[in-house]
Amino acid sequence: MPKDNEKIPLPDVGPIKPSEIQAFPAEQMVRCEECLRANPPTRVNCIYCGVALPVTEKSARLQKPALRRLEKWEHGFNSILVPATERRLSPEALAEASDLLKLASSDLQRILSAGMPLPLARAATEGEAALISERLAELGLETFTIPDEQLNSNERMPRIRSAKLGKTGITGCHSSGAPGFDVLFNEIALLVRGRLFVRRVEVTERKSRRAEDQIVDASEFFTDATVLDIHAGSKNASWRIEAGNFDFSVLGSRKGLIAGENLNKLIELIREHAPDVELDDSYTSVRQALEPVWPNEQRSEAIGWQRQRPGKYSTTGATESSNENQFTRYSRLRHYLKLNPLDQSR
Repeated sequence: MPKDNEKIPLPDVGPIKPSEIQAFPAEQMVRCEECLRANPPTRVNCIYCGVALPVTEKSARLQKPALRRLEKWEHGFNSILVPATERRLSPEALAEASDLLKLASSDLQRILSAGMPLPLARAATEGEAALISERLAELGLETFTIPDEQLNSNERMPRIRSAKLGKTGITGCHSSGAPGFDVLFNEIALLVRGRLFVRRVEVTERKSRRAEDQIVDASEFFTDATVLDIHAGSKNASWRIEAGNFDFSVLGSRKGLIAGENLNKLIELIREHAPDVELDDSYTSVRQALEPVWPNEQRSEAIGWQRQRPGKYSTTGATESSNENQFTRYSRLRHYLKLNPLDQSR
């Protein structure tokens, strides 16, 4: 005998469409020459071993850059926009470029409106960066690629704590007793002024058997420091002065009480001896345009456990956000462009 639920007629709704994205047909898959595994034709590098995939006639138009966010230790390839005074992207081209770069249209428009060489993407491989440049060129956007190694973006900018001014040059000194540097005034190629922002949040939570721990204390700290990068006419000759940690005795009678004003006076003093040196003060105005590609760096740390009373424990953790790496990349980009004008970098 049939059961009751077997007598219920099924609605005639037609075939059910699968909700998953359909796989590529076998003839479109690209086989990796290293691990011999098949990859989707949209991939630039093998999804399994990371080796660059061979480009076939069928996969050439299907490839898209992955543009994942790179880890701190990874070296990337930066796609830098070549600004043009007479560039007007259509809404369709702007939308296509935004989709390719995985940027919001407003963020891409902000980068284009700055009228300066700014990063559009940071790719994991050279092949991926080349694909970005090729696709953007089809949309009317010209770019060139700078590897992280040429920007020394993973190296900390050396700090100087004091300086001595001579007739022909300036001597910088480190507080650690290191010899510092000597640079002639006519060797100084560029001064880049900016600001470093650090935001630190510490949260103390009481451990309990509940699903969520109870927050018993929270503190927020914020620092804002004005800095000056001094770049000489060679590739790796760069130093940083932080206004709050610098001895301005070199100013003599010009020295005041406010560190920010003293830094401006130091810039004036350097430019008196090197009148042709360029001062780049654009970081603050383009900082928001840098954020989508070169975001602020965030890190979290566990400070430790604390016993409050028998059977009651609490933990303290901190989250810190800083724009130091972002400003360092930008400062070194400006130095790179000073040494390699755009007509030579294309």
